[in-house]
Amino acid sequence: MTTPGPVRALSHSPAVQIGRVRVRDFRRFEQQELHPAPGFNLIVGDNGSGKTSVLEAMHLMAHGRSFRGRVRDGLIRDGEPSLEVYLEWQQGEGQHRAGLRHTGSAWEARLDGVNVSHLGELCAALAVVSFEPGSHILIHGSSEARRRYLDWGLFHVEHDFLPQWRRYARALKQRNALLRSQRSDTQLDAWEHELAQSGEQLSGYRSAYVARLQPHLDRLVTALFPSAGQIMLSLQPGWKWQELTLADALLLTRERDQGQGHTTIGPHRADLRLEFSNFPGRDSLSRGQAKLAALSLLFAQAAQLAEHDGAWPVLQLDDLASELDRHHQQRVLEYLHGCGAQVFVTGTEAPAGLADPGIDVAMFHVEHGVLKASE
Repeated sequence: MTTPGPVRALSHSPAVQIGRVRVRDFRRFEQQELHPAPGFNLIVGDNGSGKTSVLEAMHLMAHGRSFRGRVRDGLIRDGEPSLEVYLEWQQGEGQHRAGLRHTGSAWEARLDGVNVSHLGELCAALAVVSFEPGSHILIHGSSEARRRYLDWGLFHVEHDFLPQWRRYARALKQRNALLRSQRSDTQLDAWEHELAQSGEQLSGYRSAYVARLQPHLDRLVTALFPSAGQIMLSLQPGWKWQELTLADALLLTRERDQGQGHTTIGPHRADLRLEFSNFPGRDSLSRGQAKLAALSLLFAQAAQLAEHDGAWPVLQLDDLASELDRHHQQRVLEYLHGCGAQVFVTGTEAPAGLADPGIDVAMFHVEHGVLKASE
């Protein structure tokens, strides 16, 4: 068996660069500010010190949600009414700034000095890809996690995706209400037409996106997870689309759906299928193997976005040393160094790979809710 050579990223491309992060009443932080470097940023601290919260704040701004649960479930510092996150970043020639205030039940935001009416506007402005201890749910979790993964990528690369997604969600809500109330077939006909049109469009976007991800995933798996052989991606759209149009499938399942009170087929039931050439299925992967597969998927998404935008998104790796062994840490860090993205890594200590004299690292230390730059 040959040992794979160094992993190669896309050619050194421009990257989104966050220059300032300020948080108030966010988890353990009363008020803290971070001025990260363009390349690698290492945030170290004991377990529970708050280092993950720094990444979580940037993820919240870019995704509208935390990777550790809902805002009202512990993100706001005890005894305080709200949290605030403020970021400044550069993308290409543009300088941007955004602020988000969240009470747990309501939010206010501004982007480049203008009030934001929908969180989607904020999320579209900044792309952050995060690998964290819960990322393995991309492999071992429910289909919802994989749909969210696909839709986040499409949200950033397909201009018409969000309007179609909202159109589909509205039609689905209306059809479900009609199913429960046993309304007339005429009303169902109208909403099923809307649902079918938007659903077919959504599925087309997802299928094309999966095809664009595959070559990026192929390169990453070869270097980061060679024991998997190849990971083949395909879309399971939520109905037998090779046999029926969505309109026909909805009509055929109408009686069953009326009995259950909800729509049982369609893009809201879609899944991303992963086939491993060297494993019988994703359920056979160990937790460590699932983490490598998830990391490969996330980096493939980041590489595809970099290809589309001409600039790498911000990349975050929480508690890298506990998630991957030293060999895989080294290979991941080599890849990140090669792509030129701005990277945030947390840990109780510095990963061995960051000691490479060719990698410039800005170091920060967190202790008792206080964040400081260190030598």
